[in-house]
Amino acid sequence: MDAFTVHTDLLFDPKKKAFVTGTSIVVSRKTGLITKVYERDDTLPNTVSEPDIDLRGLCVLPGLVDAHTHLLLHAYSEASSVAQMRDESMVERIIRATNHCRTALLAGYTTYRDLGTEGAYDADVHIRNAVNRGIIPGPRIYCVSEALASSGGYETRHENAIGGSQAPRISDPCDGPVGARAAVRRRLGAGADVIKFYADYRKRTLRFPAPFHAGCPEIMFPPPQEGLQGNRNPNLLLFDQEEMNAIVTEAKAGHAPIAAHAMTAEAVTMAARAGVTTVEHVVEIAASKAVLKDVLVQIKEFHDQGVKLACGGDTGAFAHGDNARELELFLEAGIPIEEVLYSATVMGWEACGGDLCGRKFGWIQEGVAADFVGLAADIRQDAGALRKVDFVMKDAKTWKRNGKAVGMV
Repeated sequence: MDAFTVHTDLLFDPKKKAFVTGTSIVVSRKTGLITKVYERDDTLPNTVSEPDIDLRGLCVLPGLVDAHTHLLLHAYSEASSVAQMRDESMVERIIRATNHCRTALLAGYTTYRDLGTEGAYDADVHIRNAVNRGIIPGPRIYCVSEALASSGGYETRHENAIGGSQAPRISDPCDGPVGARAAVRRRLGAGADVIKFYADYRKRTLRFPAPFHAGCPEIMFPPPQEGLQGNRNPNLLLFDQEEMNAIVTEAKAGHAPIAAHAMTAEAVTMAARAGVTTVEHVVEIAASKAVLKDVLVQIKEFHDQGVKLACGGDTGAFAHGDNARELELFLEAGIPIEEVLYSATVMGWEACGGDLCGRKFGWIQEGVAADFVGLAADIRQDAGALRKVDFVMKDAKTWKRNGKAVGMV
């Protein structure tokens, strides 16, 4: 039987930004899409017959979207980014990424926008294809292969280049409007769904290098640290306005959305002026609770001013499967739960490219992907509910039920 019905008694409807009750959703196995949504008039029996699925008693959401991930990274608490990019084998990194796909899906994330392989070239394209071919379980992936940066702008830094030491490149370097256009064409030709470029970055790391290992002495008289980032290794522009414009124009000609990494106000403004789809990060960050508090205040101000926010935690720098931390921080910032869930669903779809995605996902409506997450607690009363994932469906296929993985090796 192709069609079956998913019954709910508490469902978040992102388009209404509200929780609704007594809703049933008919889905198609063949297309993986919702074919009908209706409010029940009659009371259901205590037991629902297969193939229908009874999610009564769960808090049901559309599948969640993490709009900023790195599948080929694992938590920096386990190994630094440099150690991963420079020292870990490509085979190990791809095997880890396969595990990350499974973990993300079971955590309720049915879509990932993966913003760079960080030294694994275009491996994300092939991981995406493996998921789409049904070879491995994982979220729906929209990827960039390699991000764009200007020459010397975003590289694995090491001090033994003079001795012949080499490290994998971590970006596709390009310069000038012509070079920028060519780089976009390379990425699209490699299979990227999204174009990402670094509008700014800390490109002068080796001017005042930090110790590379325990036995390496600190340089004498480093510049003082000031502000959020300090001036020892500040974020600097990697492209001028003409180059950013060229990247965006070429990407749009190829029907691809554009993400810009930008920390400084100048870079954010220039990227927005160029017409990017999303700006990543926006605030200069440092790892401290005091700075985090300031960042949360800024996030709330952005929300109150009407800035569109998509949930994307730079997942990979911290563990895949802990993606919900981003949503928890939005809640800590004082953003209402309905708005947070909207950012993690509909805004995620928009960040991935909206109609350029080729598939609708993130809300409950006929013709939209049948992605559902069932939480074992009411998110309105328990913020920890996001980590109590009992049920996961993606494209009308069930991957988790009663808190346990199904259909996986």
